[in-house]
Amino acid sequence: MSIIVWLVIGGVIGWLASIIMRRDAQQGILLNVVVGIVGAFLGGLLFGRGDINNGLSVTSFIVSLLGAIILLAIVNLFTRRSLR
Repeated sequence: MSIIVWLVIGGVIGWLASIIMRRDAQQGILLNVVVGIVGAFLGGLLFGRGDINNGLSVTSFIVSLLGAIILLAIVNLFTRRSLR
């Protein structure tokens, strides 16, 4: 059951990050989930001192969203050579 929750929340986080970074038209559901989960891991490493098992809270959601936005910014640097 926890895997399904990770996928749903990862999809929502990836979708929100893609809207913020204006990449929503270029990504599908699967890529949104991947961006959300990898972004949550990246955000946990950067802002959570490496602890990724905090549980579900507003703080962990925001950290995951920031990690996903950073991940999309890095992808933008390599694909378009500029940030939006």
